[in-house]
This record gives sequence, structure tokens and C-alpha cells, in this order.
Amino acid sequence: MVDIVCLGEILLDMFPAELGRKLADVSAFQPKPGGAPANAAVAAARLGKSSAFIGKVGEDAFGHSLSQVLKDQGVDTRGVRFDPDARTTLAFIAKPDENTSEYVFYRNPGADLMLRSDELERSLLEGTRALHFGSLSLTGEPIRSATYQAVKLAAAAGALISFDVNYRPNLWSSPAEALKQIRAMLPNANLLKVNEIELELLAGHSHLETACAALIAGGPELVVVTLGAQGSYFYCARGHGMLAAFKVQTLDATGCGDAFIAGLLSQLVEGENWRSHLYPDQLMKILRYANAVGALTATQVGVIPALPNARQVAAFLAAQIPSPLGEG
Repeated sequence: MVDIVCLGEILLDMFPAELGRKLADVSAFQPKPGGAPANAAVAAARLGKSSAFIGKVGEDAFGHSLSQVLKDQGVDTRGVRFDPDARTTLAFIAKPDENTSEYVFYRNPGADLMLRSDELERSLLEGTRALHFGSLSLTGEPIRSATYQAVKLAAAAGALISFDVNYRPNLWSSPAEALKQIRAMLPNANLLKVNEIELELLAGHSHLETACAALIAGGPELVVVTLGAQGSYFYCARGHGMLAAFKVQTLDATGCGDAFIAGLLSQLVEGENWRSHLYPDQLMKILRYANAVGALTATQVGVIPALPNARQVAAFLAAQIPSPLGEG
């Protein structure tokens, strides 16, 4: 049994040589492994959970290097496939400030889009506690159909289905198409993770309680909203709550959301049934843990090198002094 299976894109993030510059003004880029589901798989492994990745890379030097990175980080790579015709996707990133990222994807199509339903590693999907994926796997075929098939297999086996919207406008033909595809997936998800922009995109407004209530009515049992430096918020049938962010010296916020969802899932899969955690008091503790994982990731540049292990998270939490208004 694998604790967490992550499906979708693994790619090379081309990080800027300088912070504080827009994409067109960056002088050079440094390649680092990335892709939200891949980051989450590594983060889960660092936190002591068994994790696996399902996705596709090019039959090229970049693809083989990325697969090896996953192996080196303790991620099960039985679900990785290699495409002889499509190249491994590249994502060029700029950081105008430490909390803002600009992206240009070289993916027309990238190998990650070419994963087919018949290439899915069924043993992983039929033997996992949680399946996690994002909306980039819905931007085209054949991976869109493969994602639905993966969800069907994992759900039939009783897994928690986790969907991170992770909206990247320039990867969709139009905002209307993005909204259509993301909304179509909502009834299949148990856990929905969004940020403030994505919440407003899906619900039509940004009021946390009423927007999340509307999304819950569409299928998910738990909605979690990441609010950057403000913290995070949860909403489920039994209640809702908000937890302030930890105050850290942020060097690079890239990947903090992936680290956060790994922290969240690592706690939800504890025990026999993830639904036993859907109570406000327990979810506040789980969000505190996830907030800590995200905060620690922000203290270093790059994603995978910055992801904390379980011991580091425990030490960080033990050093915190609670305040009346939440963490800080």
C-alpha cells in the first residue's frame, strides 16, 4: 500500500539568476526539477510517507534525469513513462518579488501531456490511500482521459481523491475552457485545494465561507484555501476555520503550495479512514502542520532542495509560541 500517489507533470523549472526582475529582463536561468505533482510526491517522501509518481517525460536526457531525481528522493517511479516523440516540458520562471512568479511553458505538446490511459500503473492506483493531481493534467489529451481513468481506479479502491486547481492561464486555450474542465472534475474530488484567485474563478466571488460552501455543494468534502502570507482556511460540512501563517524570512515561495498539500495529505492519510479527520479541531491541527511545511519551504531557493523532512517540521513546530490570534 502506497500512502500518496501523485499524477501529472514533472518538468524542468528554469529558475532565474536574479530575483526582482521580470521574465524578459532575467539574464540567465538554472535548471531544477519541478512540476507540482512531482514536488508533492517528493515532499510526501521527505515527510516520511511512501509516495509514487505517475507521469510522462521525454526519452531525452532531461527526462531520464528527472526520473532519477525522483528515485533518489525515495519516490516510487514505476508509473513513469518515456515518450520517444515528445520532449520533456520546460518552465521558465521569473521572480519579480519573493511572493510572485511569472511562467512561460515550453510544452506544445510536452511529454507530460502524452500520458495515455493504457500506460497507467494500475497497481499503484489500486493500492494507494490518496491520489493527488492538478488541473494541468486537464489541459489536453490524452492525459485528460488518463487522469479521469486514474481517478476512477483510485476511487474504486477507496482512496482519497485530492485536486489542486493550480491554475496557469497561459496553458489553457481560454479562461472559459479552463473553468469548464476544472468544474467538470469537481464532483470526482474529495479534497479541493485552491488559492484566492482560483476560489474566485470557480465561485464567482472571494468571500471565503460562502464561496467554499458553494464548492462543497458541487462534490468535494473538504475545501482548503491557501492565502499566502495570511495562512490557510478550510471548509467542510462540520465547520470551517482559518489559521494564520508562520512568520519566516521568505527567500522563494515557489513550491510552497506543493509542500503545503503534501503536509496536508500526509496527515489526512494517517489512520484507517481519512474522513475521520474531517472535524474542525483536527483540521486546525492538520493545517498547522501543513502551514509549517509550506513556511519552511519558503526559507530556501528552489523547491526540492528546500522541502523539509518530518524531523525539521517537528522541531519547527515545537519552537513556536502560540499567540491569541493564531500562529505568528
